[in-house]
Amino acid sequence: MSFDPDRTAVVVVDMQNGFCHPDGSLYAPGSEDAIDPVTDVVAIAREAGAAVVYTRDVHPPEQFEGNHYYDEFDRWGEHVVEGSWEAELVDELDVREEDHVVVKHTYDAFHQTELEGWLDAHGVDDLLICGTLANVCVLHTAGSAGLRDYRPVLVEDALGFIEEDHREYAVDHADWLFGELTTRDELGLE
Repeated sequence: MSFDPDRTAVVVVDMQNGFCHPDGSLYAPGSEDAIDPVTDVVAIAREAGAAVVYTRDVHPPEQFEGNHYYDEFDRWGEHVVEGSWEAELVDELDVREEDHVVVKHTYDAFHQTELEGWLDAHGVDDLLICGTLANVCVLHTAGSAGLRDYRPVLVEDALGFIEEDHREYAVDHADWLFGELTTRDELGLE
């Protein structure tokens, strides 16, 4: 498996304080454990010259008021509220001016965001996807990428999770349904 750095982006999904820091409202130790592997993926991508995209899950306080069904606050409790410390990316990430940061309001980083337009404008076809949670925002973003004719590849050893079997489910499902898998050691950016 190989990737052309000029046509590849690493997509780092939701590595935010609310999910990865012990003081976060939806903290999961598996998400915190993913910080170092994710920074490894970003470093490898930078060295090869690939683009880096970070997503931030951000919810305006009134986002779900009046909704018929979709209400993440009802399901998960209030989390990563707009303007809060929880909504910020973890300090350990090396976010640079040339990186692209996508603010999203659902599990899917393509839903009502500029991500697709940015990728197309930069000639990106292949996405190396890492971050958290493996079976929620990572999986929904990867599936949405595949439906848009991008090549979604999950970096399976750089995924956060609540329970290990959630990560295994996401990896197995992505591999079976629409994507491919790789590891940090096998990124193949040449």
